[in-house]
Amino acid sequence: MPLVLIGAIFNSAVWAAERLEGPIPAQVVRVVDGDTLMVRAHIWLGQEVETLVRLEGTDTPELKARCEQEREKALAARDFLVARVDGKQVQLHDILTDKYGGRVRAQVLDESGADLSVELIKQGLARRYDGGQRQSWCTGAE
Repeated sequence: MPLVLIGAIFNSAVWAAERLEGPIPAQVVRVVDGDTLMVRAHIWLGQEVETLVRLEGTDTPELKARCEQEREKALAARDFLVARVDGKQVQLHDILTDKYGGRVRAQVLDESGADLSVELIKQGLARRYDGGQRQSWCTGAE
């Protein structure tokens, strides 16, 4: 099945309320930024799909930063994930469609079973995120 068609299925309003519990084994193809991975997920016997996965419940600084402080933290968050999971196996749990097209949200566990969102927060590279307005990563900014 072409990636475009799978993306359309993932983002369809019909599928919006569905959750795939997992675990779904996946290989990290690349780390996009501090809270997004491109993975090749094994979804069925002999079936794999490449998709973007946003780490559920996490807000990391943006690479297109508003200040140098945010950019430094964004690079640190991305580099943390690169060192931890780039090219490695992960497990996807509680997979949902994302509010932005072209990706899903999921709890992502590394090979040791650690939740990547929790680990980023422990390192001070991310904040908990519930879908509301995000706070600035720049000192003195709103």
